[in-house]
Amino acid sequence: MSRPYRLLVKNAKQLVLICKNSEKYLTKDGMQNLCVIENGSVVIGSDGLIKAVGPAETIRAQYAEALFDKVIDAAGMCVLPGLVDAHTHPVWAGDRVHEFAMKLAGATYMDVHRAGGGIHFTVEHTRAAPASDLLATLRSRLVRMQRAGTTLVECKSGYGLELQTELKMLEVIEEARRSLPRLKERMSAGTLRVDNIDVFCEQGVFDLSSSRSILQAGKQMGLNINFHGDELHPMNSAQMGAELGALAISHLEEVTDAGIAAMAKAKTAAVLLFRVIHLLMFRLPQPRARDMLDAGVIVALGSDFNPNAYCCSMPIVMHLACINMRMSMPEALAAATINAAYALGRSHTHGSLEVNKHGDLLLLNHLIYQLGGHQELIRYVIIKGDVVYDNNKILDL
Repeated sequence: MSRPYRLLVKNAKQLVLICKNSEKYLTKDGMQNLCVIENGSVVIGSDGLIKAVGPAETIRAQYAEALFDKVIDAAGMCVLPGLVDAHTHPVWAGDRVHEFAMKLAGATYMDVHRAGGGIHFTVEHTRAAPASDLLATLRSRLVRMQRAGTTLVECKSGYGLELQTELKMLEVIEEARRSLPRLKERMSAGTLRVDNIDVFCEQGVFDLSSSRSILQAGKQMGLNINFHGDELHPMNSAQMGAELGALAISHLEEVTDAGIAAMAKAKTAAVLLFRVIHLLMFRLPQPRARDMLDAGVIVALGSDFNPNAYCCSMPIVMHLACINMRMSMPEALAAATINAAYALGRSHTHGSLEVNKHGDLLLLNHLIYQLGGHQELIRYVIIKGDVVYDNNKILDL
């Protein structure tokens, strides 16, 4: 029989709450001044939700008689909220290793696209793949993300480009959500949940007018608008998204000053994606992170995991955001937790360590400071109070 409380994590050297007043997101100074408790503890109930956070002595006194299924002594470690990846494309078949030579030879993103590579290649292979194969690869990719500290991830479909394949991809995402240990409780049995409407608003793909029609149709169905915009050309996607009340817009390498101002006013999140392949090989500009932060835009981060940018690790994304987009470490952490959760419409349940939010935690040493090697830094990944990754190979670096 389960005890009243599922987990006690006690005596953490630092307990990084991110925020403590039920903020939906952080901007400007709020991203620099995160809420941290020195020598803290957190209690997670049998329902997987956080019941208490605070100084270790206070928690010890309040829960002196409580029974816990599991107790973890986090002395010397840092406890963070689980990371949130606000932009991925994890359901596809057929890798694109063969395009690497084209890119090294100087081919642009659209050169590859027009040659039948890129998304065309992935669409062809995804349409041909059985759902069982797509599900197996999706599960593997989600586990890799989880071991790197991601406990909430946005999963896009999109590589079908026709109804039956899109339905197949959404059903695969549904099955993976239902089957992964510890995630089953999050889903309503027998339903297919779709949260967002997305479109690639770009020259030669979907123009501004077509994108507007698609996004408005999704909004009328009750979906949040969360789309690709201003990536390769300044399309005024940011202004359109703000006008439509978009929850988030991704990429934004070519966003204008007017677009930044519109997003800040509309509280539309900017999901910034640092992708080495695109930025270096295609010589794309960096997203204007500092301009957005200074303007009060809600800045979030995502890995953009896809066959053309194979990155499962939010810690790597955060490190590169600091180095290449001049974000501070607190800004990067806020962008990968509370703000990423906001971009997915989940900041009421994820993104910070606050009472009644999901008990998703990471126990670790350093995170952003080191490039890669998260498998040697993250000790535990916890989802709703259950340890889903117990790493006994952590090293003192």
